[in-house]
Amino acid sequence: MKNNNTNKKTFLMFLLAFLVAFFIISGIEAIRSNLAPIVPEVQSISAVSAQEQIRPIPGAPASFADLVDRLKPAVVNISTTRVVRQGGLQRPPLDRFFFGDEFFERFFGDMPRREYRQRSLGSGFIISSDGYILTNYHVVEKVDKVVVKLSDSKEYEATLVGHDAKTDIALIKIKPKGQLPLVELGDSDAVRVGEWALAIGNPFGLEHTVTAGIVSAKGRVIGAGPYDNFIQTDASINPGNSGGPLFNMEGKVIGINTAIVAQGQGIGFAIPVKMAKDMLPDLRTKGKVTRGWLGVSVQDLTEDLAKNLNIKELRGALVADVVKGDPAEVAGIVAGDLIVEINGQKIKDSHDLLVTVAALKVGAKVELRVLRDGKERVFTLTVAERKDRPEMAMDTLHEEYGLAVSDITPEIAQQLGLASRSGVVIVQVADGSPAEAAGLRPKDVIVQVDKTRINNEKEFALEMKKQADKKSVMLSVRRGKVSFFVVLRR
Repeated sequence: MKNNNTNKKTFLMFLLAFLVAFFIISGIEAIRSNLAPIVPEVQSISAVSAQEQIRPIPGAPASFADLVDRLKPAVVNISTTRVVRQGGLQRPPLDRFFFGDEFFERFFGDMPRREYRQRSLGSGFIISSDGYILTNYHVVEKVDKVVVKLSDSKEYEATLVGHDAKTDIALIKIKPKGQLPLVELGDSDAVRVGEWALAIGNPFGLEHTVTAGIVSAKGRVIGAGPYDNFIQTDASINPGNSGGPLFNMEGKVIGINTAIVAQGQGIGFAIPVKMAKDMLPDLRTKGKVTRGWLGVSVQDLTEDLAKNLNIKELRGALVADVVKGDPAEVAGIVAGDLIVEINGQKIKDSHDLLVTVAALKVGAKVELRVLRDGKERVFTLTVAERKDRPEMAMDTLHEEYGLAVSDITPEIAQQLGLASRSGVVIVQVADGSPAEAAGLRPKDVIVQVDKTRINNEKEFALEMKKQADKKSVMLSVRRGKVSFFVVLRR
């Protein structure tokens, strides 16, 4: 009896386990069959997402490889050597302080001098099949030897044909055996911010390194020289890239890689290739660049100046002074004129005028559109050659009375190198005064008050009195060989 009960219990437990397993398996199959039409859809969505993630940016090449293969042969590595001579005996600074060089020369005679070779690296690109190469001037400046290495490892010694230190552009020449591959110079004016850019060069001696990025900005002024007009790019540029080309996606050169921001990443600067193209004829034939000159000193227009001159738009270059006998003065341009156009090209500011005039051909006729007393006037000038003169563009001073003036005596005129004794000289500027805020200094010469010429202290006082009801007064000031306007606020 007891065995029968045990057998029944075993059978019931087995049956229960079977039924549980059956229902579990059936449930899994049901779930699987219900999910079957859903799973392919999920997989399909995943596949589409993956395709979208790897889809290239519109306009971007799938690869730069073909472009690089075509361009690399025309990019060269430049190595330079300069012999530096130094005294062979190192004198302790303390001894030099107490005894000086004369003591050592007298008691020890001429000490032996030693030489060492200073080497540096740069880049360049071939612009003619007979061996003309563009690079940066600082790459080949004051060196004894320049060696150009081609992509096929052949090396040639190069000669400096021409250079322009103000824009850091140099033209060198090699004598190759046969025809050389060359690059095509593009139109840097047509370059748009956001376009792809490709740089090839010799950074840190790593030959033909290729980097890619975009054009980050145009018209950058970084303080490198009076004609700053750089293309900014985030294509990696490092020491050794100097002089190398910046290409667009057509494989045309749009810039010459020149400068970097040492503290930043992805910030490099290239000289627009149009600037080099304009200089090439002069560099080849004269070895230097001939620039245009109008004979004006200009400054940027400020809100205070615009208000005093009744000018509505803060655009153009304000004439601060004209050089006697030069094209602007002959044509009738006067101080206070606002140059807004040259040959139909609008002028943004003083720097824009400087760059535009520099590119003008000597002897060419140009048309200047100016604002004078709120009215437009047009003048025709003949461009002269720029000689060794002070730069036209100057920084705008901070405009914001505390000053003492004096007549210009013969002694003062001689001391300051003045050809004329007209005007008054500033002898004192009070700390924290509006005059100091406007940037005035002792020895500055005031020649006009509100566009009225003054000859002495009496006339200065009279004209200043006339401005008593105004909140500000505009002065024309001469400092050394440079003239400029300032606005004094009460």
